[in-house]
Amino acid sequence: MARILLAEDDAAMRQYLVRALEKSGYQVVSVDRGTAAIPHLEAGGFDLLLTDIVMPEMDGIELAQKAAAIAPDIRVMFITGFSAVSLRAGQAVPNSRVLSKPFHLRDLVLEVDRIFQGPSFGEL
Repeated sequence: MARILLAEDDAAMRQYLVRALEKSGYQVVSVDRGTAAIPHLEAGGFDLLLTDIVMPEMDGIELAQKAAAIAPDIRVMFITGFSAVSLRAGQAVPNSRVLSKPFHLRDLVLEVDRIFQGPSFGEL
């Protein structure tokens, strides 16, 4: 079972995403800010970092860059409501995916499924 670390500062959105991902068979650990994700990344065992981009204390792009240093094989997917910020995310973390808000939960789950069906997932 793939493990996902979710960093999302909006409590309602975070709960909504956790439920959808768990219902789809993923194990999810969620935090409310980027700085809270760091100890989880250091503990290891995550296959995907799913992070909002705009968050207090540490934005999702900085979090993804720190995640790459801590766990080089982790995959990254950003969620954001700001299109200009999504362009910056793609440049800062080139192998990441970006899903723009608003999105349907079905779309989120399909994107996460695609990440795990990629050719290199089984090789990690």
